[in-house]
Amino acid sequence: MNVWLNAALAGPAVLVTVAIAEGSVPREAGAHMLVTADAQADTIGGGHLELCALEVARAMLRDAAASGSATAAPAPQLQRYALGPTLGQCCGGVVYLTFELVDAGLAQTLAVLRQDQRSDYWRLSALDGAATSMLLDADGHLLNGVGDVRTLLPAFEYARSTQVLRDEAGRRWLADAVLAPRAHLLLFGAGHVGAAIVRLLGELPCTVSWIDEREDMFPAELPANVRIEASDVPEALVASAPAGASYLVLTHSHALDQRLSEAIVARADVGWFGLIGSQTKRVQFERRMAARGLPAERIAAMVCPIGLPGIRSKLPAVIATSVCAQLLMVWEAQYATLADSR
Repeated sequence: MNVWLNAALAGPAVLVTVAIAEGSVPREAGAHMLVTADAQADTIGGGHLELCALEVARAMLRDAAASGSATAAPAPQLQRYALGPTLGQCCGGVVYLTFELVDAGLAQTLAVLRQDQRSDYWRLSALDGAATSMLLDADGHLLNGVGDVRTLLPAFEYARSTQVLRDEAGRRWLADAVLAPRAHLLLFGAGHVGAAIVRLLGELPCTVSWIDEREDMFPAELPANVRIEASDVPEALVASAPAGASYLVLTHSHALDQRLSEAIVARADVGWFGLIGSQTKRVQFERRMAARGLPAERIAAMVCPIGLPGIRSKLPAVIATSVCAQLLMVWEAQYATLADSR
């Protein structure tokens, strides 16, 4: 998740952003890539487009080094790439990329974003004239930088994605949406399968609450999008979870699995619920939940066994890969439904 933001690259850098994406293109508006003289973090889609972007970014770094002065540093750029006619790529769409040297102002903005990756932000950067960087929260309040955003960008629409706008004087600005992932997973169980799933989810667009009462089971290092909850009453975390969250139960105890399953099925606003186990385990749990009067339609929505059909291996890494693919399919469908409702 946000590889470009969490990368620890040494030396001066250029931030490359997909500002506008038209037609069939490798990545969506808001995709980023951080480039240094000898490394890169994340991708704007690979291929010839990325190769050209790397060349532009590294030329900016050379110019900045040659100038030897912050006031003479290269100005931000906005460049248009027609993928078919210009680059010979089969996609055929058009991509506009911005190139920004990471100066002190932008570095401060990125530091704020790095500290809180569970909230929505808007990053504003001037594309004409002197480099100017500002950071807004989800409500449009200025957090970093200087300027009156309402006067500066009267047409700014906070519900839209990354875009290029013009202010009243005709100056172009990149309004870059840096949004928290909409998918949230409560993962119960810190065993081999749980650990394998967390390793994969660390690079996916989601946030994870990883829950187990055995605190010594958690690794010392975690992905940036994962939080540990060492709790003796994990059912309480089900009750306090946000509406629409996903749940994955794979603890070391069938009795605990049963209690958690009942707590999850009792909620009417569950986004998705998966329980590790066999078809026999599912039947047993269904009978017990039905005997407790839990709604039949919610019991039926429980996914058990978990993972994609046709993948039979019991290796933790294989189970994790299958379950993560299943979660991505669920979340993609949820995003599509949300987008259609707007």
